Amino acid sequence: MLTKRIRLFAFDFHGPAHLSAGLWRHHQDKGVGYKDLRYWTDYAKLLEQARFDGVFFADNVGYHNVYQGSAAAALADSAQIPANDPFLVVPAMASVTEHIGFGVTASTSYEHPYALARRFSTLDHLTDGRVGWNLVTSYADSAARNLGNGGLTPHDERYDVAAEHLEVCYKLWEGSWEDGAVVRDKARGIYTDPNRVHDINHYGKYFTVPGFALCEPSPQRTPVIFQAGGSTKGRALAAAHAEGVFVNAVSKPALKRQVDALRTLAAEHGRDPHSVRVLQMLNVVCAPTDEQAWAKYARYRELVSYAGAMARYSGWTALDMSQFAPDVPLRHVRTDAGQTMIDLFSKMDPDKEWTPRDIAEFIGIGGSGPTIVGSPRTVANELINWVTETGIDGFNLGHAIKYQDIADFIELVVPELQRREAMWTEYEGRTLREKLFEPGTVRLGAGHPGRAFNRTARTGQY
Repeated sequence: MLTKRIRLFAFDFHGPAHLSAGLWRHHQDKGVGYKDLRYWTDYAKLLEQARFDGVFFADNVGYHNVYQGSAAAALADSAQIPANDPFLVVPAMASVTEHIGFGVTASTSYEHPYALARRFSTLDHLTDGRVGWNLVTSYADSAARNLGNGGLTPHDERYDVAAEHLEVCYKLWEGSWEDGAVVRDKARGIYTDPNRVHDINHYGKYFTVPGFALCEPSPQRTPVIFQAGGSTKGRALAAAHAEGVFVNAVSKPALKRQVDALRTLAAEHGRDPHSVRVLQMLNVVCAPTDEQAWAKYARYRELVSYAGAMARYSGWTALDMSQFAPDVPLRHVRTDAGQTMIDLFSKMDPDKEWTPRDIAEFIGIGGSGPTIVGSPRTVANELINWVTETGIDGFNLGHAIKYQDIADFIELVVPELQRREAMWTEYEGRTLREKLFEPGTVRLGAGHPGRAFNRTARTGQY
């Protein structure tokens, strides 16, 4: 019997296709509508009616140009390209909803903390506190070259930059403006009390930000911090700072090991291990019966593009998969880009030697997360089992067919989960942080390191 509510996010991308390779060709796929604002507002209303906690937008400021030495295969299969800016669609989605949250990906490697803090504060104001930041360090060399850095910063240093980036943002969000700084005193002609706004005086290794934040404090002050790093440095950053961690394992035992290790590491950083919500990436193919669901899955598999899958995987790992024969086992290699994606397949099953074709078939439907196939009862049983057996808090739900797979899940599986009280029927709390934790938890918890920057007096000290 499940004793806690499953947290559920729809995993999406502001483009025609995300992780699935070749599935954009399916007659029910609606990815072509990604440029239409109504597509996204309808999607937001659909998710809210189903009582999802939020929609989580992945993003990539580079493109996949490793496979065969060019971006041709990625362009041909819309492998995360074209890619519009997810920040810009959030206000429209928020305007037609009241509760659904929005996790938005932004890179600490290519965003300046002063500007990014302003954008997140603005979104948090416009959504009434429904925004989270998926912090990434970015892996694509194309992003590094096109954004002016010349080349990819070494993996571990990217996480050092991220740590300082976060520190600057915390100072801006938590320490620059006191509560009550905006007085709007018409009689005295004072909108903001100058004595309650403070320079942050940050002079670090990577960033110099002497002044104060441009925005007054938003409902959450700091957006909910998400992180998905799978490397040693990434796990350390997540354990220290993340309120929500997206993980990816292909089996329940492997996932339980990840969850236990993450919670232990969070405790070593002085945090309550259960102050970190862990969400597993997962895909669902459902139909009224198990037989119909497996037939549906078989049709999906027929559309999987080997080149599209390899374009994605080569981009994630910085390893040109065209140099390997499709049916020859892939040996474990080191890469400075997506080491997590290399390790995922080389370590997931000690008795299996993965070939490029095996990987393509696996990631072709929904990317690197596992896929559950079945009727509403079968899917609900599996989702509940994943939660009870691994200790996760919920799922980042992907798709093979854009929009339609989520719509099918909402029609078929959500009522079954709600019947079992595994998913709520009415929202509680208004902000995203309250959805993840509990009503009244609007701002960073007491044990979070960002709270150390919250100004409690007018002394000029943090």
